Amino acid sequence: MVNKQTPTDIDIFRILTGVTPWEEISALPSTYSSNSFTKRLLSWGVESRGISPVPSSQRTDTSYYKLFFIWFTMNFNILSFSAGTLGPVAYGLGIRESCLVILFFNALCCAPPAYFATWGPKLGMRQMVQARFSFGYYGVILVCILNLIVMTGFCILNAILGGQTLASVADGNLTWNAGIVIVVIISLALSFCGYSILTWYERIAWFPVLVVYLVALGLGGKYLNDIPASAPASTATAPTILSFASTIAGFVITYSPLASDFTIYFKPSVSSTKILLYTYLGLFIPVVSVQCLGAAFSAVALSPTLPPSSVPATWAQSYSSSSVGGLLQSILSPAGRFGDFLTVLLSLSVAGNIAATFYSIGFNIQLAMPVLIVVPRYVFSVVITAIVLPLAIVGSHTFYDTLEDFLGLIGYWCSAFIAILLVEHFVFRRRYSSQNPSHTNTDNQNEPLTDWARFYPPTHWNAPSLLPSGISAIAAGIICFGLVVPSMAQIWFTGPIAEKTGDIGFELAFVFAGVVYTCLRGVEVKWKGRL
Repeated sequence: MVNKQTPTDIDIFRILTGVTPWEEISALPSTYSSNSFTKRLLSWGVESRGISPVPSSQRTDTSYYKLFFIWFTMNFNILSFSAGTLGPVAYGLGIRESCLVILFFNALCCAPPAYFATWGPKLGMRQMVQARFSFGYYGVILVCILNLIVMTGFCILNAILGGQTLASVADGNLTWNAGIVIVVIISLALSFCGYSILTWYERIAWFPVLVVYLVALGLGGKYLNDIPASAPASTATAPTILSFASTIAGFVITYSPLASDFTIYFKPSVSSTKILLYTYLGLFIPVVSVQCLGAAFSAVALSPTLPPSSVPATWAQSYSSSSVGGLLQSILSPAGRFGDFLTVLLSLSVAGNIAATFYSIGFNIQLAMPVLIVVPRYVFSVVITAIVLPLAIVGSHTFYDTLEDFLGLIGYWCSAFIAILLVEHFVFRRRYSSQNPSHTNTDNQNEPLTDWARFYPPTHWNAPSLLPSGISAIAAGIICFGLVVPSMAQIWFTGPIAEKTGDIGFELAFVFAGVVYTCLRGVEVKWKGRL
């Protein structure tokens, strides 16, 4: 019999992965140095849980409203503003065309992450852990690598924007690099603490940004009527509009691979409709409003119809020298020092997005390298900070080219990912309960499994032999690009289909990946006799 005061390797594993209740952790001797630091951090409210699922008995959070503010604050920032500016800046669209694309495509693309968020309370699993039930234990490694590239890229873009905006008010006394360091370090502090501190910050951080945008609209809104609402017909063509739409889609649907990371502590009995609406509105409202604002102000700043002596002409000069941060600083400049203060607040708005992304990155690293499951979650916040900082500093002088290329590319793979998960769930997993009636509840052996636990047996999440091979999912994701590539429209490549239609790659990735996966997975299930 093992002495309770002498922790075994299993005890250590359970503590570091976050699956041990606080009562067991507090029972360990303070002389055990490997966990004394962990114990202290936990006592301060730092979260250590990584990818280990949360048992239903520990899913007790009922503050569902904070889910709205997580997504609202993540997107109510300067990166959303800059994505909206791509309509007039990169595609030559007018305010009307840009805003219509932003409205309708975001209304569609906010739905997948909102739906996936509803899975968290039912399963207690991080989003990419759930993906193992489609891509398999080893196949999900490739998906996590792709997702790591996407999330790291967004962190870099946010850091660059925040640093440039912060430097724009310093009159040359603060470099872009120093601004980037400040923004990233603040984000590190938030993500290091984990769920409780992060969600508290996200509930309050949006309000100063709202003040900034209201003041900017009050100071600069009067100039929005000085230019035509629509772009010339030669510019606002269907291919151009669809290419901009692809870029906008890439901004939102990439939240799908991390949607349930923030909902695994909610009570399993919560209404899925409530979780879906909180997530959908938390995404849709800030993204659409701020992107439209970015499209409107950039269209005014770059309008050739305004005289060089007009106020918006100074916006164009500031935009040319300091990118989006300079544009906003110029809009706010009539407010004097108060305007500079608001610009500083705006520069720090990206911290909410970077911190939440850092939070999810740790889980993807653990899934991509399963041996790291014994490493506490907060360690990965430090690791990703060390990666993002130098890359943001190096890329800060090519921001717009980077943003346009990046947002245009990431939508393709994510569309295929969404289609595969949806097909697995609706076409295959719904039959799981009748095929596997013998599964028991690991939390309470006398309690029958819920439908969701029958669809996704909680004992399978970390067992390669009990999960799908992942061959069907990986093959579907690769095969669909045979149709996606000819439909791409990027600066460096335009496919033959896209030359006539514009960029429709992300739409075709969704449809084609779903069809191919349905066929391949059906064959696999029939051959193996199980999911």
